[in-house]
Amino acid sequence: MAGSEPVTSPDQHKPGHRKAGRIGAILSAAALVLMIFNNNEVSGIEKIWLGGIAAFLVVAVIGDTILRRNGLRS
Repeated sequence: MAGSEPVTSPDQHKPGHRKAGRIGAILSAAALVLMIFNNNEVSGIEKIWLGGIAAFLVVAVIGDTILRRNGLRS
């Protein structure tokens, strides 16, 4: 079925755009924070979930940046 094409695994393919992923994560986190301050009445549990997920996204982006800068991640 593969013919003349080499068989590769997914980790051998070129990774996606890191910068686009970072921008997407930050924009998603900002949207989640803005959802806390919407016109509807938001309960405490919803605020915790929205804030927690937004914080996780920001921490993941910061952690990835630090690891890449220190050479611990390619």
